[in-house]
Amino acid sequence: MTLPKDTDQIPERRSPGDMAKASGPPGLFANDRSTSRSGTADAGSTQSPASEWPADGGWVDRWLSSPRLASYLAAAGGDRLAALVLYEWNARVAAALLHDLCHLEIGLRNAYDSALCAAWKGSRHWIYTADTAMFVPLLRTRSGRRIDVNAKPRNAVTAAIRAAGGPSAKPGKIVAELGFGFWRYLSSASHEKTLWVPYLHRAFPSGTDRRDVDGRVGRMHVVRNRAAHHEPLFRLDLAVILADLRFLAHLMAPPLADYVTATSWVPALIAARPPGVGS
Repeated sequence: MTLPKDTDQIPERRSPGDMAKASGPPGLFANDRSTSRSGTADAGSTQSPASEWPADGGWVDRWLSSPRLASYLAAAGGDRLAALVLYEWNARVAAALLHDLCHLEIGLRNAYDSALCAAWKGSRHWIYTADTAMFVPLLRTRSGRRIDVNAKPRNAVTAAIRAAGGPSAKPGKIVAELGFGFWRYLSSASHEKTLWVPYLHRAFPSGTDRRDVDGRVGRMHVVRNRAAHHEPLFRLDLAVILADLRFLAHLMAPPLADYVTATSWVPALIAARPPGVGS
């Protein structure tokens, strides 16, 4: 299998301010002039009706919170309407990225599950003993402290078994309860000898570099969390994010990379980026 071409890393950036709730107590929008408009937006459209909405009157600040709005205002040069348009575009980018990343997460989950099942020596599915046999206490030094890096995956497996209905639940149901954060850390350096070498390398073409996979999956996990928590994405290089995502999909199955490419809304949103803001 031919490996896809390498890509650059996503630049490290953090968003200013904290996430604010989009809802509030009754009367949140009281005393603002009416902003109703007829019609609805197409979920797959890149055209935003936000540019038709009045951004004054204080309702945007109460909706998003002033600290949250500030990052968009700064990117829009202080133009409130442009900031609202950028926010709407950012929300659509988040939805589009989550759409693509869900394909990657499911593919990675099933690829790792299959690789583990193929080489697991136990008499039962690996998930039933993962909290005892696979993730034994593993001490590593982090920030000058000795910690058990397997404590979180053990707890995640225990929680997944409970969420699936208990130890009698079918393995597929338990595996599906494990989140992206669980699968993301299976390729870490701490698990190279215990998971990657005996099991997980089987999920990828021969010669695949664990560090490369771990770096890209880690970046996808960061992007997924930012999108899921409605954080600003407009300063990230979306083309690089897509390239990383497609690279990983291609490793698992070239047709999956083609499918992600064909069904992604992100390229159209990149092309529809609000002009002159957020760059």
